[in-house]
Amino acid sequence: MKKLAEQLRSMMAEKANKENAVHMKAYMKGKFPFFGIKTPQRREIEKQFFTETGILKQPFSEEFVLSLWDFPERELQAAAMDYIEKFLKQLTKEHFYLMKKLITSKSWWDTVDMLAQKPVGKIAADHPELIQEEIEHWAVASDMWLRRSAIIFQLKYKERTNEELLYRYITLNADSKEFFIQKGIGWALREYSKTNPESVKSFISSHRLAPLSVREGSRHLPARLFPGE
Repeated sequence: MKKLAEQLRSMMAEKANKENAVHMKAYMKGKFPFFGIKTPQRREIEKQFFTETGILKQPFSEEFVLSLWDFPERELQAAAMDYIEKFLKQLTKEHFYLMKKLITSKSWWDTVDMLAQKPVGKIAADHPELIQEEIEHWAVASDMWLRRSAIIFQLKYKERTNEELLYRYITLNADSKEFFIQKGIGWALREYSKTNPESVKSFISSHRLAPLSVREGSRHLPARLFPGE
């Protein structure tokens, strides 16, 4: 699997664009180097790779994912996430710990947000015992990205959202000064407001939240919920 990861990296290296790479690195606050391959082209390369190697017909490989994660170029972590997404239905409880490892290494919003709401959200829905075993600890972890993940892992749950859990994790982090925590709280509230706007309005009105969280969380609330404003 390491050789396959190296093959994909070589395919991307052939399409490197130095000018794009400079802008992409700057957009990510200089945290990661890039080949300079934009998303549509990257996915075309991935498609060719998947077809030529037949890797999608084989069982899900943690080794392949971790090999891609080890490369410095950010396009390889993006490719790892695309690979993970293609196997979402087959992910099991055992894969949860891989997702935790990925969330806490080379961490930034572009990887964490996909991992939290898709594989972590899916696995936790299939194995709710993981909430008490793991995610409960994430909500108060020293690692900011684990806390953000605890707040947003239910983003796609809609009517299946555990409201008490969502609000408790938000409350535990409501006084955080971290931009990504405040933004994550607002995002989680905004998404849940599409399912239960009255509940979200009541929560926002009765809790002290950062202005950013309130602004983001209120974005889709109907005007009728704000009489007199």
